[in-house]
Amino acid sequence: MEQKGGIPMPIIYLSPSTQENNLYVNGGTEEEWMNRLADAMEPYLTASGIRYSRNTPDMTAASSIRASNAGNYDLHLASTPMPPRRAVRSDPWNSGVLLSRLCPGATGGHIGGGWAENPLSTAQPVRAEPTTSVGEVRRVRAPSVFLELGYHDNADDAAWIKNNLEAVARNIVLSLTEYFGVPFLEPRPSRPAVVDVSWGYLNIRDKPDTSSPVLARAYDGARLTVLNQWQNWYVVRFDSVVGWANADFITLL
Repeated sequence: MEQKGGIPMPIIYLSPSTQENNLYVNGGTEEEWMNRLADAMEPYLTASGIRYSRNTPDMTAASSIRASNAGNYDLHLASTPMPPRRAVRSDPWNSGVLLSRLCPGATGGHIGGGWAENPLSTAQPVRAEPTTSVGEVRRVRAPSVFLELGYHDNADDAAWIKNNLEAVARNIVLSLTEYFGVPFLEPRPSRPAVVDVSWGYLNIRDKPDTSSPVLARAYDGARLTVLNQWQNWYVVRFDSVVGWANADFITLL
């Protein structure tokens, strides 16, 4: 998967389906289950330092697009089941996960490949293809991916998504970390901490590398939250900034 280099800690716009009238064959709605998937993604996003904003169930696809375009996001990620099978009988590829993507600018057409490289389960193939026909792909400013996860009117597909929310959420975030070029980390409890330096301030950087850009400076004694750890680096939240800081100069409370 192509990496995006030279950007601050990534921020994405999550847009789970708002279709409350599309019913799953085994109970619940498209809106409910795609929001549950987004709920399951959030701990993995935070663990790996990927910031996010998210639509709400009372929004529509159009208002989600407007909200995404009002921000400065590195990726727009929408999730939905596929159209009913009766609408796609001519499609020989009739199960699994379809990634429709449009990648303007430097990202070219390569986003989405990571999901094909990291199958969501051994029983669910992944197909990635470009499109300009989907509004949440075509009309958003950010590079975008439209995840179509099974058919909500097919019992096997509906059961698969319901029974594998955690695994699917983990895999999606794993692919996001590969795309953004940041380590994938498992969720762990956050810890309060304090900066402990003798020379003024600690640099908070966009990646765990002393040559990466500085996002913020936390002065000696400043309080922050440690979200995770990779090697000798902490993922930290300092005020509104999420970034990486050298663990040697942070004391956990």
